[in-house]
Amino acid sequence: MTVKHQVTEELLTAYAAGNLPEAFNLVVATHVSLCTEARVRLEAMEAVGGALLDDLDEMPMSHGSLEATLRLISDRPKEPIKAVPVQPEASCKVLPKPLMEYVGGDISKVKWRPIGMGAKQAILKSSGDADVRLLYIPAGSELPDHGHHGQELTLVLQGAFIDGDDRFARGDLEVADEDLEHTPVADIGEDCICLAATNAPLKFKGIAPRLAQPFLRI
Repeated sequence: MTVKHQVTEELLTAYAAGNLPEAFNLVVATHVSLCTEARVRLEAMEAVGGALLDDLDEMPMSHGSLEATLRLISDRPKEPIKAVPVQPEASCKVLPKPLMEYVGGDISKVKWRPIGMGAKQAILKSSGDADVRLLYIPAGSELPDHGHHGQELTLVLQGAFIDGDDRFARGDLEVADEDLEHTPVADIGEDCICLAATNAPLKFKGIAPRLAQPFLRI
């Protein structure tokens, strides 16, 4: 699959180092499973990181290090952040394998909730650092004009959407931050399904989206 809009070096490096919130981790893993070039870039990063570790000199452990490590392990959260595996596309035509494992099956297992104008969402369980959801937008529909208080990652799984002069299709990843204000539109021809993660609420211009925001958790 040819993917035009790929994950940034900054995000891919943070993913390889295990420094992303679970929600962002899931989006990047799903994107990489759809994009051969991104997968090659990730493998190269991991190989370089492994080589650097091999070159480090051994350091003696201080007294009590083992006991301190065991205490940290015993005090870890009951539901630790999941390490999302990066694998090529599975048999489902919409959901790649990393996402199928979160949903518990293929697209038919998604528990959609209407959010108005024919659009639907399904919020996925993740750690509290960021939120992640599946979005279903009917073909030709326009999302409310909005900006961002933080960062938003949007990965296309089916169909496509238009944002300004750019078109994002299956496998494409859009990275939005505080500098971007936009009104994405689902392309005609096929309903658009996306995986989106945010680490802060969106900034809606319209009154209706702002009123609905607390209930929709966006």
